[in-house]
Amino acid sequence: MSRGINISETAELLRNCEDAYILIHMNPDGDCIGSGYSLQAVLKQLGIRSRVICPDPIPERFHFLLPEEPEEEFPAKYVIAVDCADEKRFGILEQDYAGKVQLCIDHHISNNGYAKHLLVEPDASSACEVLYKVYRFMQVKFTKQIAECIYTGMATDTGCFKFSCTGADTHIFTAEIMREFPEIRYDLINRKMFDVKTPGRIRAEMVMLSQMEYHLENQCTLIWVTKTICQENQINDKDLEGLTSLPLQPSGVEVGVTLREQDNGFYRVSMRSTDKVNVSEICQKFGGGGHIRAAGCQIPGTAEEVRKKVLDAVREAL
Repeated sequence: MSRGINISETAELLRNCEDAYILIHMNPDGDCIGSGYSLQAVLKQLGIRSRVICPDPIPERFHFLLPEEPEEEFPAKYVIAVDCADEKRFGILEQDYAGKVQLCIDHHISNNGYAKHLLVEPDASSACEVLYKVYRFMQVKFTKQIAECIYTGMATDTGCFKFSCTGADTHIFTAEIMREFPEIRYDLINRKMFDVKTPGRIRAEMVMLSQMEYHLENQCTLIWVTKTICQENQINDKDLEGLTSLPLQPSGVEVGVTLREQDNGFYRVSMRSTDKVNVSEICQKFGGGGHIRAAGCQIPGTAEEVRKKVLDAVREAL
């Protein structure tokens, strides 16, 4: 059974850990990457060896957050997870680390308490926002890398500070970082995260928008992509990152759904809502979870089978 802890207790655990592995989730995004590599940098200041472990490659656009020196090889004595609400999010690493996580630092309301010690703040915009408070409490020296990691995590998990999870603390902490490190090109980070797109990404948006479906009196939109569609249009997995906001673009939409075919007979389902619907509750019915306005799960079946299950669940929620 997980024990909930506060920031001071978390700081004490971090100060006293040794040879730590920092686990981040599959299909890594800006928040888990920023959380993992900022924590590695902080532990290094404390003289503690650590490695960031991810089941998938880090996307190239996030490589500027990685340390310049290669990571040292050593067996783990302490296992930490960041921005991960469920051990299933470890992907292929679940078989190695299930039941072995001593500390989890998270912001997902759906966190199932798999770690021995748990610091979770559901009202925080991101795991990076939670870690920012931990680092300030520990009085560690912020570096340019740590600042870029934290900023990127908060910016990406808030959709460049426009999602409902953006709170007063998010803006305050961002301002503090920007005042402390005015030399960082925050505008270029935002451009890299939100504006620059590969040709494949542009093709993916064109395909998905062209076959967007409207359901439930236009309160729900759905976009989907199969392996065949990706092959025919030369779209790879990296091109599909961050497409989950597309279904919410039409006016009047309450729930937006994105379906992505996986290799294992499942569809990856991402849900977003604007105001009324708790999509985390919907995704929990299928073994997933997340935030009230942004959540996900995986469902087995054909595109038609998965579409029907998802739409039935959204209909009930509406």
